[in-house]
Amino acid sequence: MDISQETAKRIATLQAKLDKKLGPEYISQRPGPGGGPKLTYAEGWKIINLANEVFGFNGWSSNVVSITTDFIDHIEESRRFNVGVTAIVRVTLRDGVFHEDVGYGLLENSKSKGAALDKCKKEAVTDAVKRTLRNFGNLLGNCLYDKSYTQEIVKIKVPPVSSLLSFPGRTRYSISTCSRA
Repeated sequence: MDISQETAKRIATLQAKLDKKLGPEYISQRPGPGGGPKLTYAEGWKIINLANEVFGFNGWSSNVVSITTDFIDHIEESRRFNVGVTAIVRVTLRDGVFHEDVGYGLLENSKSKGAALDKCKKEAVTDAVKRTLRNFGNLLGNCLYDKSYTQEIVKIKVPPVSSLLSFPGRTRYSISTCSRA
């Protein structure tokens, strides 16, 4: 398939961005299950912001392919609910390229079945979006699966920022004041 030089240049520029690894300001840690080793991750809103910067706010879309309630357990003694939900999400770029992946949401010991289902569905979809976006490259989270990289990057302490990529002439807006920052 022949492509124009302009298209080849755009693809190379995009690939160069996606090959970059996340900086420490995008990486968080939390305790592992059962007090195990810390888990290293990127928050959903940060990855979505990066996807908007890399692909453009209208250069990609996500679609929930399926969402399945895996279980709803009601514990009679405590009158609480344990809920698990699986979501499959497809992320499609403007040119039609897409990836799909699965995400999971879990809530234990919830007072409300409805609130538990709501939280689990959102968590599953967010997890699936993040897992799907990582398939596009390191910048969107794939680098977090490189244990040697994450061991080193978490040692770097930096204040959080709103953007990894800088574009000349770009204006930053403050949401809280709706004015230019």
